[in-house]
Amino acid sequence: MPAPVPPDNSAQLASPSFRLAATDRDFLLSDSMRGVRFLLEFAKADQAMRAWGVRSTIVVFGSARVREDGPGDQPRWYAEARAFGALASKRGGAFLEGQAIRDNVIATGGGPGIMEAANRGAADVGAPSVGLNITLPHEQEPNAYSTPELTFNFHYFAMRKMHLAMRANALVVFPGGFGTLDELFEILTLRQTGKAPPIPVVLFDEGYWTSVINLEVLERHGMISPGDRNLFCFAETAEEIWARLLENGLKPNESIE
Repeated sequence: MPAPVPPDNSAQLASPSFRLAATDRDFLLSDSMRGVRFLLEFAKADQAMRAWGVRSTIVVFGSARVREDGPGDQPRWYAEARAFGALASKRGGAFLEGQAIRDNVIATGGGPGIMEAANRGAADVGAPSVGLNITLPHEQEPNAYSTPELTFNFHYFAMRKMHLAMRANALVVFPGGFGTLDELFEILTLRQTGKAPPIPVVLFDEGYWTSVINLEVLERHGMISPGDRNLFCFAETAEEIWARLLENGLKPNESIE
């Protein structure tokens, strides 16, 4: 007597509900899993930076539109951002040098312009640097100078900004537009409200920044306190940026000079 034919379970096997949750792309990208995706974006970058011993960073921000051979002041901005990336990497503690941790590693938004320049400066001296990219409607590609294993891509601006802020020992801000202002004012707000440690904030090119932001008007109308203007300072060269950071509390490791 022939063996009975088992019932057809192909529909069950093909059902989306039967997929393993961890490999079900439709499920993972559903609205209900937004919190999980947020956690994954935190954990992936955090794990990689821990593996590389990155304990703290110096965040460098500025316009993605700046070009090494661009018009006006752009070549100077690019050159000084590159010089600062090299200088801070050499003096700050980005090299392990027999230790298990790295401090003051250059971290940028990972894109072109000023971000490229700072990552490039670190690469010039053989130091690692971090690139925290973001997916945009017009796709941003990572620049060629951030350390590949420390080059990340985020969907959520909030998580990207958290990674930029949470390890920052300092923020250095070169001329830029909306995105640069966003990062600057987030850190200033965290400092003003005491939600973050009092890290030094240096703005490069005082002439640019005082023409873009009129803090005197904010103070005159009572929107900020007089002391809030001391939350940052200005610098005009890479060496001056470093000096301002030290004056305002940055702890370097200069052992490899």
